[in-house]
Amino acid sequence: MSDKTFLDWPFLEPRHKQLAADLDQWAGKNISTDHGHSIAEVDDACRRTVKALAEGGWLTHSVAINSEGGKLDVRSLCLIRETLARHSGLADFAFAMQGLGSGPISLFGNDEQQQQYLPAVRSGDKIAAFALTEPEAGSDVAACSTSAVEEGDHFVLNGEKTFISNGGIADFYVVFARTSDEGARGLSAFIVEASDLEIAERIEVIAPHPLAKLRFNNLRVPKTNLLGEIGQGFKIAMATLDVFRTTVGAAALGFARRALDEALARTTDRQLFGAPMADLPGVQTQLAEMALDIDASALLIYRSAWTKDCVADRVTREASMAKLYATEAAQRVVDKAVQLFGGLGVTSGVMVEQLYREVRALRIYEGASEVQKLVIARQILT
Repeated sequence: MSDKTFLDWPFLEPRHKQLAADLDQWAGKNISTDHGHSIAEVDDACRRTVKALAEGGWLTHSVAINSEGGKLDVRSLCLIRETLARHSGLADFAFAMQGLGSGPISLFGNDEQQQQYLPAVRSGDKIAAFALTEPEAGSDVAACSTSAVEEGDHFVLNGEKTFISNGGIADFYVVFARTSDEGARGLSAFIVEASDLEIAERIEVIAPHPLAKLRFNNLRVPKTNLLGEIGQGFKIAMATLDVFRTTVGAAALGFARRALDEALARTTDRQLFGAPMADLPGVQTQLAEMALDIDASALLIYRSAWTKDCVADRVTREASMAKLYATEAAQRVVDKAVQLFGGLGVTSGVMVEQLYREVRALRIYEGASEVQKLVIARQILT
């Protein structure tokens, strides 16, 4: 790892430092980046990775069960995502989606719902998914049109969701649907079993991850599967993203740290014009800018995580700043690493080429960079 001094920052406690060190050692022995690219290969690798993370005990951090006194610790979530991302983008994805997919149940589920789903998420026996995005409602959550109509002791769901992570391999989905026409106040959240819904289409993207479009055609969901109360869906979605948005920045930070490690190794080993490439002033400038972006990102990320854990229930401004800066900075860092590698940097299978594909989506999902700027502006104007 290029720089471990961040572990001595005051945002982190000794238990966090030990967590990061233990996970780094475990991941080096148990996580592989060789998982193929086909849908079937990636699905299988993701399932295996979830089980491995469970057996290693890491998924205990992804859920919070009220009866056990559990609480989602955002600093731990960030450290785990950062560390896993340095080793494998798919491993980071597998951990993150277990947390995000079950997050609404951790935060708003009743005891019965928590006991039915969260222990199985923790053990890797159930894979979770968070189904919010629609073809015409991505950044604008309030534009969600999937409907849920009360009918006896059920809700009947109709509509579509798209770009759903873990789509096709999840055992259950937290689905957000419209129960009234009151805009954001008209959304509600439901737990939907995978066996009850239709996978309309599998989606392939530049960094192989399980993704799908879901279709609901008069799907009946028991009222016992309603999360929180009717009309609380927007609140549930935003509170969940408030926790996990910072961790997206942490994943980006992990990619950036790995890119800097790769660039340092390449430029110190490669001879250019009779001397190590790293002796060139232009190369040193690039490396310095990479290091600066990484440290600035880490400060914003762990400030946000610490604030959520220790100071405030909501960290909308801090989380948006962390997510925005870290993802944009990671894109810059990875791009510089590819440039320093030259032609090798765009060769399929080389680590910096993999990082280039992995990092791009982080600037879009869980709120695109442009949306984060609007969120930050609204926070400072109120």
